[in-house]
Amino acid sequence: MDRREISTWVCCATVAAALVLASPAAALGVNWGTIMSHPLLPTTVVQMIKANGITKVKLFDADSWTVSAFAGTGIELMLAIPNDMLKRISSDYSHAQDWVKENVTKHDYDGGVNIKYVAVGNEPFLRSYNGSFMKTTFPALKNIQKALDEAGVGNRIKATVPLNADVYNSPESNPVPSAGDFRGDIHSLMVDMVRFMHSNGAPFVVNIYPFLSLYQNPDFPIDFAFFDGGGRNLNDGGHGYTNVFDANYDTLVWSLKKAGVPDMKVIVGEVGWPTDGDKNANLENAKRFYDGFLRKMARKDGTPMRPGNLEVYLFGLIDEDMKSILPGNFERHWGLFTYDCRPKFPMDLSGKGNDKYLKRATGVQYLPEQWCVLNPDVKQLSALGPNLDYACSLSDCTALGYGSSCNNLDRGGNASYAFNMYFQMQDQDVRACDFEGLAVITTKNASRNGCLFPVQIVSAAGPAAVATGRALLVAGFAAILLL
Repeated sequence: MDRREISTWVCCATVAAALVLASPAAALGVNWGTIMSHPLLPTTVVQMIKANGITKVKLFDADSWTVSAFAGTGIELMLAIPNDMLKRISSDYSHAQDWVKENVTKHDYDGGVNIKYVAVGNEPFLRSYNGSFMKTTFPALKNIQKALDEAGVGNRIKATVPLNADVYNSPESNPVPSAGDFRGDIHSLMVDMVRFMHSNGAPFVVNIYPFLSLYQNPDFPIDFAFFDGGGRNLNDGGHGYTNVFDANYDTLVWSLKKAGVPDMKVIVGEVGWPTDGDKNANLENAKRFYDGFLRKMARKDGTPMRPGNLEVYLFGLIDEDMKSILPGNFERHWGLFTYDCRPKFPMDLSGKGNDKYLKRATGVQYLPEQWCVLNPDVKQLSALGPNLDYACSLSDCTALGYGSSCNNLDRGGNASYAFNMYFQMQDQDVRACDFEGLAVITTKNASRNGCLFPVQIVSAAGPAAVATGRALLVAGFAAILLL
């Protein structure tokens, strides 16, 4: 996801799976993305999902290995068709039929997978895509819904399009929700598309990120990103707004009203707060955000324009160490759980304030407890810079960035962190801890000053998949201040 365009009311978003608790917050979900170098077995993650009372999961693809793990669980799924498949599905209806057969009806049997929605693309109208999916999204949506109908499942499985909140806005001259409307360059397309979805009983799925409003605008009032009453009170025709989420959501409500579908169901497809990779992305702010948001959900406040229950998917379930960091280093740190499925902080998903750590995954296997660090005996460090760049281009060094959890390390600490991240990414291959003689393997935990030097887990994906992930990291490498 590319999140480089955000206004006061409109936050660009990213994105993988939805979570719902069996007890009070039945409309609350979480995204499960899988852009990671060392994924766990899908069955292991599904067991963790069940252990935490999760009954809904939103995916970013329809990988059969993952989807099959939900068979017999009753957990509600939203499958997804990636953007790069839209052209094929839009141009030939038979491809839509094949996709539905291979990814939906295949799992639709007694005791099978409980599929609720098919997401056709993901944020396809982002400005940064320069119109790449403008002509293919709506035709693909219509073909998939038609294929679902013909397969006899369209009455209970609906096709929709998760959209970034930049598809609607309010004018700068009148920045209030009631002035909201769909973006000018896609206005007619959006009106046609929402009317089609509404006529088929499909929801409008929107991604809203208060964090990104704060990240993109240094003058944004920080309290307006949270829900604890400290934000300014924006008045809009008698409706008061103390947080940007409500203002953003109601801007969409007004846009739908002007499009002739005032009662269209809205689902928030993504909302969350990252825990690393930026000065405002940390555990303290994430807990503040989730505590306030979950209390709001429990109270069933809704928004000024839509009081009552909101259906929401938190983003996301697990950190993803191979996501593109072009939007920001925080992209790899949205998870409620760390890379090895450990909960990051106590929380109560019911919103009642009974905070405790969520249940972690069981049976996770780790590589040996060893780390790759800067050799303290090496005095000549002229080759350090290039080796750091190399290590970080093939691993995840986002925690070293400004304002991040490992930003306080000295030069040697930065080197050790980078070397270890590469070493772990390479499954602790001894050849991956050399760096022209600058590095050495140690069994002493290298973590320091609140900065975790991780030990990697055993990947369920196998060596080939991990190698592919390394190639993706090279393609997505962005400069990070290391020294």
